Amino acid sequence: MWRAGRVPSWRLARRLCSSNFPKPSSSSSSPSNPSLLRPQAEKQRRRKERERAILSSQHNTAEDDGVKWSEKQRIEYTAQTPPGTKKDTSLPFPSSYSPDYVESSWYQWWEKEGLFSPEQHEKLSHAVDQTFSLCIPPPNVTGTLHLGHALTVAVEDALVRWRRMQGHRVLWVPGCDHAGIATQTVVERMLLRDEGKRRQDFSREEFLQEVWKWKKEKGEGIYHQLRRLGASLDWSRACFTMDPGFSRAVTEAFVRLCDSGLIYRSEGLVNWSCALESAISDIEVDSKELSGPTMLSVPGYEHEVEFGTMLTFAYPVEGHDGEVAVSTTRPETMLGDVAVAVHPDDPRYQAVHGKQCHHPFTNRLLPIITDTLVDMELGTGAVKVTPAHDHTDFLLSQRHSLPRLTVIGGDGMMTPLCGHWLEGVKRFDARQLVVDALAERKLLRGKKDHAMTLPICSRSGDIIEPLLKKQWFVHCDDMAKKAIQAVEDGQLEIIPHFYTKTWKNWLSNISDWCISRQLWWGHQIPAYRVELPNSTDRQEEQWVWGRTEDEARQRAAVKCGVKPEDVSLTQDPDVLDTWFSSGLFPFAMLGWPQQTSDLQRFYPNSILETGSDLIFFWVARMVMLGTELTGQLPFKQVLLHSLVRDKHGRKMSKSLGNVIDPLDVIHGVSLERLQEKVKEGNLDPREQVVAMEAQRKDYPKGIPQCGTDALRFALCSHKMQGEDISLSISQVLSCRHFCNKMWQTLRFTLGVLGDSTTPVGPLEETTPLSSMDRWVCSRLYSTVVQCEQSFETYDLHTVTSALYSFWVHSLCDVYLECVKPLLGQQDEGPVVHTDTEQSGRARQVASSVLYHCVSVSLALLSPFMPFLTEELWQRLQPFRPGAAAQTSLCLQPYPRSSQLAHWHFPEEERDFLLVQEVIRVARSLRAQCGMTKEKPAMWAVCSSSQAQILLHFGSSVWTLSRISSLHIYCPQGGEGVLSVPSTPPPEGSLVGVVDHTCQLHLHVQGEMRVDKQIAQLTQRRVKLVPKLEEILCRVQSPHYLTKVPAHIRQQMDSKMLALQQELKNIEDQLKVLQDTQTTK
Repeated sequence: MWRAGRVPSWRLARRLCSSNFPKPSSSSSSPSNPSLLRPQAEKQRRRKERERAILSSQHNTAEDDGVKWSEKQRIEYTAQTPPGTKKDTSLPFPSSYSPDYVESSWYQWWEKEGLFSPEQHEKLSHAVDQTFSLCIPPPNVTGTLHLGHALTVAVEDALVRWRRMQGHRVLWVPGCDHAGIATQTVVERMLLRDEGKRRQDFSREEFLQEVWKWKKEKGEGIYHQLRRLGASLDWSRACFTMDPGFSRAVTEAFVRLCDSGLIYRSEGLVNWSCALESAISDIEVDSKELSGPTMLSVPGYEHEVEFGTMLTFAYPVEGHDGEVAVSTTRPETMLGDVAVAVHPDDPRYQAVHGKQCHHPFTNRLLPIITDTLVDMELGTGAVKVTPAHDHTDFLLSQRHSLPRLTVIGGDGMMTPLCGHWLEGVKRFDARQLVVDALAERKLLRGKKDHAMTLPICSRSGDIIEPLLKKQWFVHCDDMAKKAIQAVEDGQLEIIPHFYTKTWKNWLSNISDWCISRQLWWGHQIPAYRVELPNSTDRQEEQWVWGRTEDEARQRAAVKCGVKPEDVSLTQDPDVLDTWFSSGLFPFAMLGWPQQTSDLQRFYPNSILETGSDLIFFWVARMVMLGTELTGQLPFKQVLLHSLVRDKHGRKMSKSLGNVIDPLDVIHGVSLERLQEKVKEGNLDPREQVVAMEAQRKDYPKGIPQCGTDALRFALCSHKMQGEDISLSISQVLSCRHFCNKMWQTLRFTLGVLGDSTTPVGPLEETTPLSSMDRWVCSRLYSTVVQCEQSFETYDLHTVTSALYSFWVHSLCDVYLECVKPLLGQQDEGPVVHTDTEQSGRARQVASSVLYHCVSVSLALLSPFMPFLTEELWQRLQPFRPGAAAQTSLCLQPYPRSSQLAHWHFPEEERDFLLVQEVIRVARSLRAQCGMTKEKPAMWAVCSSSQAQILLHFGSSVWTLSRISSLHIYCPQGGEGVLSVPSTPPPEGSLVGVVDHTCQLHLHVQGEMRVDKQIAQLTQRRVKLVPKLEEILCRVQSPHYLTKVPAHIRQQMDSKMLALQQELKNIEDQLKVLQDTQTTK
């Protein structure tokens, strides 16, 4: 059930629960309405452009060039640790990060200890009386997860781990969908390949035994992937939709809905796959856009069949010299024509209203009816009406009481109604026979190219045939109104909120849902056809339903007024649509219809998180069924994430061959193996060529080993609520580099703590002393606040950005570089002018600050990087204040800003922004004159308030700017501020502008000429101006706001602002330098 999700373009005008697709008035074919075809044609054009770009040798982007990597040393965890026992973290700390080492053993320990069970809640010292529950969208038992699924896992697990650490009672249920058509197709192919047998060679019971055998052998692959992704699921509650308990829930749901009149049996048109001989659901239908005549392979045909043409033929008018011409893309269906329809206001056909046409092959008389559904502008303005094979025609037959003649059977053969000359002929072979016969009777009026969209069965590759079948349907209108009302009343929240309009529009136009499937694998419909002894009335079928056959017999006896033993029952051989059972998942997984403790405690679920493509196929059906069957909404919030696309903008799909197994990113994979996987798939030859070429360009050396933590962090770093996600391996590789940065930080921290003779003090008793201690502590406080706020709004990309920024830019780039001299990790450092910072007390406080910054950060990162944070946190435990924790990091309290309130120094954070700008400009000046090891003296010409800040953070400025001394000069007077004499900078210094009141002068030995510096700056300006002009040209173009995606506009705005700021700085520097020249 859990797919990347294809919403076929031919369903643009379709309704949610129907198995129908509309027909334009000019043909009995798939849609050809220009208003529908325009977006479809645009989609097809973009797809072809992407294919051409992939196949073009010029396809080399800057990003492609940037994906450079070398094989890292793989370090293995070799300690003898039996599965389920805790990993030994007392071993020597490896020199570098290795996913193989880090990810070993932890998951088995977590699982064996039951850390993912809600029962752990009772043991938590920080437990709160709140519940957080959700189900994973159950993936198909036949499939494997790709990066789109990995995004779902990463997002849901981050939320689950966060709530668990907050002390909530958490339940996250794993599950697997039986995937009726997909599984049956896989097993049928296997039996045909291995034993040379077809399904029909087995009894139903024998075939189902083969399916269960396959499921036990092959069906655990997805669960293995979920474990490797670190998903903290409660495996003791794993749920398969064909389990006995779940099957009882499906039966109960069907019976209750039948009893309430919401399920009924009727004759209606369905999407039919002749190859599978079954109705199929919307999501199992792909659309293929044709621009004109196209030869296609169709299952069961030796030769290709032509599509993309429109045929026009004439019907003679009975008792009249004239004729009525109609057009169709499916001439074989004309044997089922029962009328010709025209618009009542069409002047061309006023004379034939109420007359009849003569059918040339069946001699039937076809009434000429009038209806406003007919579009006068399309085709000839006259429409052939084939109610048994076209959905719009079916509606016409209801409005005009027309008969419905089935001329194509479920096996794709023409039926006896067609006459002996066509009976038993395959439908597309009959097409040519009909055309030849029309030509022979001189009734053929033309054939032309015709752009159209062809519905194709994604499972078999067969062309979908609308067929009239007696099926079970769910009446959806009333349930849909309740679902709309729930959102409008605020009982159900859909995030992002812009989906609420789409929700209402779709559900407002819903039609009934066909839930019958002509399969063997699945939940057999618990409905029974009733036969009574000596019954002569067989014109109308009688059906009953029941939880068991005995219950159904009792119902039949009451209904028919006979004894139970006189009733003969035959169960419907069909099974229920897979989406019916998956729609029950939020409550069936908890034991419904039994009032289990799980159902009482965890239903309704807290949230449903899934891909935006499943909002109607799955989410809407869960809301409708859950509300109807339980009296409650199945969840309180729906969180929809965007789709993952490849680097070329294509949706990840097996049919395109561009899916990536997350395990290949975690472990690494060669290009050769990637190509083998494409060949193993059942791809169209052209798609295979495109897929393999895309792989050669995207992964010329294969995919490097990135590890689970890096993959999860990369996935959660994208904004998920809005634009689709274009994930590249280079982004995941960058996150692996972040993992190594964390690893090296811990090496340094452990070294500091190991050398310290004083134990680390508790967090609440640690008071930062130095300016840098206060700054980094306050930065940590602000980071915790950001995490709290963004987790609550599900903006995970903001959380990951804040955590990355703190660890890399605040902790490593600034704080560690500043405290290394103090902590004795660096031989040489700047001259420190205060005794306090050199004291043992300062060193002790800095060690404690470092410990707590790292420890708190690991807890903050734990929901995203469970393996690495567990490994590093456990290494810190010997230094933990008080008794070392015996449990896992995933059960520790999630950091709260209230715990760090005593670390909040907003003025330090505000003031340090100036320091960072000074350091940036100082480093830029060093780079301009090619300095590497030299440490020149620097003057800051600034205001008195800026001088105070620079003196306050003086040690940091010296260290990070790599200068020998810092001199402050306040032209406007700063004698009361400065503790040292204020002297102006020497002439000939290198000048940099921080802002309009602050300039830096770098005293360079040997003096760099001002004119040379002016030349360098001018050259830089010459390079930047055209870049800015190019961006401004694009931004100011007429259709920029409407045609350019929001995330691209955001990138452009950021580039534009950065260029404008740099050019302003250059202009300011040039002005100062030119003034210097003038005064000389």
